[in-house]
Amino acid sequence: MTKPTALVIGAGPAGLMAAGELASAGIAVTVAEAKPSVARKFLMAGKSGLNLTKAEDPASFHAAYGEAADWLAPMLDAFGPDAVQDWARALGQDLFTGSTGRVFPKAMKASPLLRAWLADLAAQDITIRTRWRWTGWEGDALTFDTPDGPQRLTPDATVLALGGASWSRLGSDGAWAPWLDAKGVDLVPFAPANAGLRMDWSPHMARHFGTPVKGVRLTAGGTETRGEFVISERGLEGGAIYALSRALRDGVPLVADLKPDVARDRLSARLARPSKASASNRLRKDAGLSPVQIALLREALPDLPSGDDLAKTIKALPIPHAGLRPLDEAISTAGGIARSALGDGLMLRTLPGTFAAGEMLDWEAPTGGYLLTACFATGRHAGRAAADWLGRNT
Repeated sequence: MTKPTALVIGAGPAGLMAAGELASAGIAVTVAEAKPSVARKFLMAGKSGLNLTKAEDPASFHAAYGEAADWLAPMLDAFGPDAVQDWARALGQDLFTGSTGRVFPKAMKASPLLRAWLADLAAQDITIRTRWRWTGWEGDALTFDTPDGPQRLTPDATVLALGGASWSRLGSDGAWAPWLDAKGVDLVPFAPANAGLRMDWSPHMARHFGTPVKGVRLTAGGTETRGEFVISERGLEGGAIYALSRALRDGVPLVADLKPDVARDRLSARLARPSKASASNRLRKDAGLSPVQIALLREALPDLPSGDDLAKTIKALPIPHAGLRPLDEAISTAGGIARSALGDGLMLRTLPGTFAAGEMLDWEAPTGGYLLTACFATGRHAGRAAADWLGRNT
């Protein structure tokens, strides 16, 4: 018998996971990737240590996905942190869990895992075509620009896994959105997620570029985070900022507690002691602020108050900014294919036999293993659903 055929467009984590599930079901799978090599964003994520997932209880893990948590929950329950770790170990990767619960390969990079994964997919006779850029549809056929000229494919089922709209140089450019819109697929406009903040720095901040700010609590609306961020020439970068991207994107003010472990009255008493020291030395010695914290304080509020008002400011410093960095610089994106456009198996309601997964879907989550886990989980879910659909329709 002739095998049913499936086409996966996009060879990132979601696409490769979908391809593996389809092949396991006895389906002939072709993966089309626009770039010269696969999983470029995955490899970039692994350059500073590949954070595969987060080892924590399911309720806390699900909460990281905000309003999308209930929708994603069945997929995350089926392929969550424990399953991701088992999958990576089965590919020969030794893992370790950091003090915050983040899980990494001991190799601290993505390339060994990707090589093992691609070898496993090759053993399942999955065909991967690189430099195949999807250009939309002609009738029922999917069209591609390829090194051998235009190509047209009519697979029995298709899984779209083309990513969001950030880091276009790595392949996620959102160019697919107009084609799906023309097919009646409900879309949510793209917006930056896990993005840095733009800052209009004064000249005196230049000497602090590249310096981490530690021991600070950041708040934006009802969202609070405590972690590290970096002063860069472009603004504020780092996990503590990224975790607040959604609130900051909505225009909520950013407030910093520079001494979260010191009560305001205690800090006020320290600053009320008589002293002939300069203001900077008082902030350093009496308030216990680091040089970069002092610089950030003076940048945000050049005319410093005194006494209890200064203590109050240190505990709740408004940080003016110029909004999030541009969409293409964001680590991930919100927006994409609306939940309303998808059935339970992630099949597009207006395009029977076409499924979608990964960052194409309208969900967002902070860094820390959540992004990759949801890409794996939705790719797996879409691949299995596509295989089930083919079993009923071919």
